[in-house]
Amino acid sequence: MSTTVGEYEATRVEETREGAGTDSDGGAPSSTSSAAARMLSLDAFRGMTVAGMILVNNPGTWGSIYSPLKHADWHGWTPTDLVFPFFLFIVGVSITLALGRRAESGGSKRDLYVKIVRRSAIIFALGLFLAAFPFYNFTTNAFLDLSTLRIPGVLQRIAVCYLFASVIFLNTGRRKQVYVAAGLLLAYWALMALVPVPGFGPGALDSKEGNLAAYVDRAVIGTQHIWRQAKVYDPEGILSTLPAIATTLCGVLTGHLLRSRRAAAEKAAAMFVAGAACVVVGWAWNYCFPVNKALWTSSYVLLAAGMALQLLACCYWLIDMKGYRAWAKPFVVFGSNALAVFFLTGLFAKLLGLIKLAGAEGKDAALQTVIYRNLFASWAAPVNASLAFALCFVLLWLGLMWILYRRGIFIKV
Repeated sequence: MSTTVGEYEATRVEETREGAGTDSDGGAPSSTSSAAARMLSLDAFRGMTVAGMILVNNPGTWGSIYSPLKHADWHGWTPTDLVFPFFLFIVGVSITLALGRRAESGGSKRDLYVKIVRRSAIIFALGLFLAAFPFYNFTTNAFLDLSTLRIPGVLQRIAVCYLFASVIFLNTGRRKQVYVAAGLLLAYWALMALVPVPGFGPGALDSKEGNLAAYVDRAVIGTQHIWRQAKVYDPEGILSTLPAIATTLCGVLTGHLLRSRRAAAEKAAAMFVAGAACVVVGWAWNYCFPVNKALWTSSYVLLAAGMALQLLACCYWLIDMKGYRAWAKPFVVFGSNALAVFFLTGLFAKLLGLIKLAGAEGKDAALQTVIYRNLFASWAAPVNASLAFALCFVLLWLGLMWILYRRGIFIKV
């Protein structure tokens, strides 16, 4: 296995080496293996997640989508429901690898906190930017009304989870991190099951309006600042961010395993077995606390974290242990600029909806609609045309990211 594979892998080697050092609970410095500093599997895993996000967020038409590419309406899950928790999981892994050495090198913790807060603020601001864009409503000829701006969102949740998980990592060891993650999951279950909601009572988990998380969102954020499609709750709301932090901490704990002195085969086996255990516990918990992505239930956290562990174990075994890298290159390209490509694709999708062209019967149509109808719906059934559009959208951005990758351009915040 070569030490570096291209400019980005070389960069990642140095970044990951920063995360190799002493054990998180103290003690002598660990001689973390050089293989740990070459874990392209992490970038491939991150890239798979980003590619999945782009695919499910950009169908040709929302009216025709294959069911696995839709979110579950409420209880239950689909493959699409695993994409976001997988990303938070890998954020947690990256926290351990990137902050470990810096936190233990004796440098200023204040500087480290400043960097963490700064990065969290930038990511949160990017999320608000996407929610506010284009700042001017061309239909009503009015500027953005801040009284209706959605405050929660995907990037906002990533920012908050990154902030809290980083602070927890810097101030606790592995054992306490386990306790914090378990405490968050148990506390969230108790709150959702036992605290009564006015007009609905306690534990109204089958109601999109009557559950405690939805009630808190409406009471604290207000109905004008939550997800417009639902109107009564926000899938990235306040209370459900608590178990989302636990998802990130699952990644932090996995990072500890990857930094350890254990043999590579032992790490892969441990991840796969731990993942299977999480899936079993999560599915068992589902019977009294249903798996639900919108509520980010504790059972959902364990189920998704378990599957993330197993997928990462497979990537680690194939890419880092066996050296089968060629198939993963497109995902590594996406993973090298993960947050940037997610933000840019969201911005691009909005622009496709804003640009209007003359359509049939003299009615203006969005550029995205025109492209879909003429290049895809003209030759394929709606559901296949919609999927083809999404796949081409992914390939377009893969090509653009590949150009950046080849030129050694990696956008960081």
